Amino acid sequence: MSELVISHKNIIDKDTRRLISDRYHRVTKAINTVFWNINSDSKNSLYVGSYGRDTAISTSDVDILVVLPRSKYDQFNLHKGNVQSQLLQAVKNAIETQYPRSEIRADGQVIKINFFDNIKFEILPAFRKIDFFGNPLEGYDYPNTNMGGNWEATNPKAEQKAMRDKNNNTNGLYRDTCRHIRYIRDTYFSSYHLSGIVIDSFVYDAIGDWKYVENSESTAKKGDYEKRLLNYFIQINTLGRVNLSSPGSNQSVETMNSIACLEKVLTKMAI
Repeated sequence: MSELVISHKNIIDKDTRRLISDRYHRVTKAINTVFWNINSDSKNSLYVGSYGRDTAISTSDVDILVVLPRSKYDQFNLHKGNVQSQLLQAVKNAIETQYPRSEIRADGQVIKINFFDNIKFEILPAFRKIDFFGNPLEGYDYPNTNMGGNWEATNPKAEQKAMRDKNNNTNGLYRDTCRHIRYIRDTYFSSYHLSGIVIDSFVYDAIGDWKYVENSESTAKKGDYEKRLLNYFIQINTLGRVNLSSPGSNQSVETMNSIACLEKVLTKMAI
């Protein structure tokens, strides 16, 4: 039997959200104290990833971007060796001042914190982009320690705005679909990989003109929407390759490791 889209509102309860908020502010304060020399628990940070896009249904990964002074970017670039790894280590040391007993490690682009209650944070240190004259631009540069180290770009605010607008224009169907796909993934295909940004980017394109309407206004049959999603996937799937760009930022999304699971999930929803 097909698993049709249903609402998954408030799936992360208020007490958990309150706990996440408390830890978010403590991490932010640690970064501001060490890198900005200010005593603020709110400046220079934002939720990103699925939690920041409000499409998450679990706390397996709460992603936070922390903004560092651009002068630190120039400073670390003068170092020898893998400067991105050195930067992650410095941010890790700052966070350990707030959570000395938690499991904290640097991994690739982020610092991971595994709390005793299975809530996991991933902290992405980043620098606001600037133009040739030092004026701030939209988006951020962040470190990738892999392959000897390099800098990559992200624009989470543009993504969040695009997805928020899409959700408003579909009367909430966009987020319900993104959350439902996560629910099917976690319930039936948990051994497979399917990233949140692949889900959210795919639904953004696949949803087309669909939206929630009053029953008296609808001409669709039960299951038509889910079949639309599967058919769209089949249409854009070329020999196991699907090209997606993140909404708002238009940055290319890595899909290779997620396609098999996405197809299974969409099939489970539609057939």
